[in-house]
Amino acid sequence: VQLQAFGGGLVQAGGSLRLSCAVPRRIFSGSAVGWYRQVPGKERELVARIFRGGTTNYADPVKGRFTISKNTAASTFYLQMNSLKPEDTAVYYCNAENPCTPVGGYWGQGTLVTVSS
Repeated sequence: VQLQAFGGGLVQAGGSLRLSCAVPRRIFSGSAVGWYRQVPGKERELVARIFRGGTTNYADPVKGRFTISKNTAASTFYLQMNSLKPEDTAVYYCNAENPCTPVGGYWGQGTLVTVSS
């Protein structure tokens, strides 16, 4: 199962981007969904996550700048990234996980976000 991530690109520091992730409907329902990011030489890290009931959590470096949301009818979730910094540069991956998915859930193909100074 492949999630489809969209929206990466090149932006100047202080700018904004919005990432989208389309999830198969049968998986989206009941899943916690989230965004992770990875830079070369480092482990993939959680950026933001939204649970089935709507509760969210964010990594400290992005609090107040990034917002995760979801559209259940469209089986899609989003990451609005504002006030971007060069250190936000990474490949961003979307993820969906529920008790019926494999351990770690399903992943998108990754979308590159590059923030220039």
